[in-house]
Amino acid sequence: MASVRVDIWSDVICPWCYIGKRRFDTAVANLRARGIADAIEITFHSYQLDPTAPTDTASPAFDAYAKKFGGPDAAHQILDRVTAVAAGDGITFNMDIAQRANTLLAHRALHFALQHHGAQMQAQLKEVLMQAYFTDGQNIGDLNVIVAYSEKVGIDPVTLREWLSTDNGIDAVRDDIHAGAQRDISAVPSFVINDQFLIPGAQDVQVFENALERIITRSR
Repeated sequence: MASVRVDIWSDVICPWCYIGKRRFDTAVANLRARGIADAIEITFHSYQLDPTAPTDTASPAFDAYAKKFGGPDAAHQILDRVTAVAAGDGITFNMDIAQRANTLLAHRALHFALQHHGAQMQAQLKEVLMQAYFTDGQNIGDLNVIVAYSEKVGIDPVTLREWLSTDNGIDAVRDDIHAGAQRDISAVPSFVINDQFLIPGAQDVQVFENALERIITRSR
């Protein structure tokens, strides 16, 4: 059987990254249901849509969209559309309570999960951190929030809090962002398969499924 590596650049406050993750997960599940059991190793890499966001405070995400896209009416249109798309993939977006925050701490926690618990735990943490932001209206730049949601997936809260209370993980986040830039990744999500094939954006489930199946077949 083949072994396929998938490197995903994304941010935890990126709506299309959450939708893309859900669709990619569904594509993998569909392959498994069809009896394709080849190893698919998934690693999430850091990307910050807004690295200038304050690290010590949070503010309404809606206000940031309104400022970026030309006012409240435009923000409503954009957020209503993406909320409807997310609902079609089984994801609840509550953008009226979402809080704009710096994602550096969240990315550092994801590196902790990968380093200490492996890729599967990292993927689980990615899911709950996105839920914290998009569904629960939590400040994902807050240490207590990160620790609480990490505990939901089985990460020891004391160990993680101590690790995040230092500079651990900062260089790893910067390295990820640099590596993405070296690959000319300027938008997320971006899925790089076997270090060769780039799939940009939150593609339909069938697109991901077909691409994975073709690559697996060629790799055998």
